[in-house]
Amino acid sequence: MGKHSRRVQEKPVKPDISQGLAWRGIGCLLMLIIPAISIVGALVTIDSPLVRFIPPELMGRLFLPAYFYSTAGLTKIFAPITNINNLSAIIFVSVLYMILLGGVISVLYAFIYRAMNPKRYGEFDAPPPKATAKKYKR
Repeated sequence: MGKHSRRVQEKPVKPDISQGLAWRGIGCLLMLIIPAISIVGALVTIDSPLVRFIPPELMGRLFLPAYFYSTAGLTKIFAPITNINNLSAIIFVSVLYMILLGGVISVLYAFIYRAMNPKRYGEFDAPPPKATAKKYKR
């Protein structure tokens, strides 16, 4: 046996991640729900009187450069996309809604996290130092 080795190996302590799994599940659902809500909101916005706030350059069908139609494979891929009316406006408005919804959810999460008042230090953190600084005098 070496000088610094132990005879009994300590088993590593596994942290409890059950709470983390719930938050991961909520985050996974939000990654699916927020874009769906944003796309539906964009479709409703474009069909409503709020369409006057969207730049007219985004309205209408999408026109792609000629090299997208140069081969049969690319034509099969991009022809259905160019047939969607107001696609640029839908993408633009849905991205705006995603940013707004993400910001609102982040602020709500911050308020909830602050209200729950979690412990500052976890069980694996070192205790805070007890040393106090002396007042500096010249």
